[in-house]
Amino acid sequence: MTISSDARVKFLSLLFLVVGALLLARLFSWQVLRSDELTELARGQHQISRAIPAIRGSILASDGFPLAAPAEAWLVWASLPDIEDSRKVAAHLAPILAPKPTPIEEEATESAIPTEKELILAEEERLKEILTKEGVVWVPLKHRVTRETKEEIYSLGLSGIGFDLEESRSYPEGTMAAQLLGFVGKDAAGEDKGYFGLEGYYDLTLSGTRGVKAWEKDAFGNPILLGISRNISSANGLSLQTHIDRSVQWTLEKNLEKGIERYGAVAGSVVVMNPKDGGVLGMASWPSYDPSRFTSFEEEDFASPVVGDSFEPGSIFKVLVMAGALDKEVIKEDSKCDICEGPKRVAEYTISTWDNTYYPDSTPTEIIQHSDNVGMVWVAESLGIEALLDYLERFGIGKTTSIDLQGEANPKLRSEADWTTVDLATAGFGQGVAVTPIQMVTAVAGIANEGRVPVPQVVDKVIGVGWEQDIKPQFQGQAISSGAARKITEMMINAVESGEAQWTRLRGFQVAGKTGTAQIAVRGHYDEEKTIASFVGFAPADDPKFVMLVTLREPQSSPWASETAAPLWFSIANDLFPYFGIQPK
Repeated sequence: MTISSDARVKFLSLLFLVVGALLLARLFSWQVLRSDELTELARGQHQISRAIPAIRGSILASDGFPLAAPAEAWLVWASLPDIEDSRKVAAHLAPILAPKPTPIEEEATESAIPTEKELILAEEERLKEILTKEGVVWVPLKHRVTRETKEEIYSLGLSGIGFDLEESRSYPEGTMAAQLLGFVGKDAAGEDKGYFGLEGYYDLTLSGTRGVKAWEKDAFGNPILLGISRNISSANGLSLQTHIDRSVQWTLEKNLEKGIERYGAVAGSVVVMNPKDGGVLGMASWPSYDPSRFTSFEEEDFASPVVGDSFEPGSIFKVLVMAGALDKEVIKEDSKCDICEGPKRVAEYTISTWDNTYYPDSTPTEIIQHSDNVGMVWVAESLGIEALLDYLERFGIGKTTSIDLQGEANPKLRSEADWTTVDLATAGFGQGVAVTPIQMVTAVAGIANEGRVPVPQVVDKVIGVGWEQDIKPQFQGQAISSGAARKITEMMINAVESGEAQWTRLRGFQVAGKTGTAQIAVRGHYDEEKTIASFVGFAPADDPKFVMLVTLREPQSSPWASETAAPLWFSIANDLFPYFGIQPK
């Protein structure tokens, strides 16, 4: 069979059209769809680039002393074209760069821990693998080595080995304020990132912006001396000056550790705030951790319980409920409780006083003094669910305080429709509701500040090169009137001087405070043996310099706050009074 010339022409035309279409499709893919990808590949074939790290900002105490600061460290790198003998270089570097053997732990056997020789051999193999990579010119060997290590390597005179200044983190005060500070670790991409506390909350502010250095290379990977290069400088991070007072912080940590041991508690926390502007002067918790060795600790140690844990506050909550009732004037200072002669039946539950002692016709002052649960049911019922929730929200309960620390928890208040008469009654004495310690101390700071609730604030200033910016105090709003605040303050003064913890008070100093002992809810019921003991107060009562909350979890010496948290509060206050210039009257 013969093919006509017309058929051949049509066939060739069709073939050219198909081939042309394929070529156009390929060009479209290269030039449009994969343009960025191929451009980057091409750039990588004739260009070398290296990131220029930014120096992370410092975190300073109120006096300007660094609590966390950048420290000198060095990156050890290799220029592979300049390495003469990779095996020899690896053998020289391995004993210096190998990790040191860790101490034998109690539960570990000697055979489970690598010996020094095994660690050196493993490091030598790692270095050999890096130094024999193909298609690369510059490789990092070890990050964050000390100046001593750098000098030791430099003295070997190895060609092709270089050093770049790199950032590390130092803690001049050791473990002080660890949970406030947080730490700097690595993210999924291997980049520095702040976690927890201030390091986490202000990570972008502290970290700054990295720069880049890029230059052209030849076919063998060597830099072209006269080639095009570009250098984008890094922008160092900003520093933070906090309200944290080192003397206050040291006092809190010292006394808390002693208190934990004295009362046999499994955990505890203490926070001190300036009620007039919300500045956090100190915050301590136990157990804590060492931020310079954070990998040696459990993750639950990292977040501060003051902002990250919630608890049922018990009787310290009574001052908020009473303050709302006084402000709304459903209870007067001379009102008398008409249900305080005995236990109170609410639905299917019977509510008793903590010591089964009853005080008929108690006034609000006496209810706070005796920490009378039945009396507080009378107050809560007089206030009602709608008004109670309104005042709790005004005090900041049920919402975050907006403190500038990463990891703040937010135990919610149930909606009004979900509250029952039992919920109203138990909320009157601080059970069935949950708060964080920072919420509770902030609410009481509102009482100390004539009813105006501050926003807790750790950072006072952001500092750059040649400039600084103050972070102004903020306030959540006016929770109660100044008159109501003065009335509840007088009741709290009387509770300190005449209540169950009166034996702990410091003579001559006027303190407004309240104890709290709350049973811990376990699997739907309250454990009668386990309690959270707390004391919250401010001083001097007429012109407060500080408000402080102490909590102890499961104290073993006594379950009662009057015998644990209250004496610890006054032990700390005994150190703070002279420091703040507070004189006895």
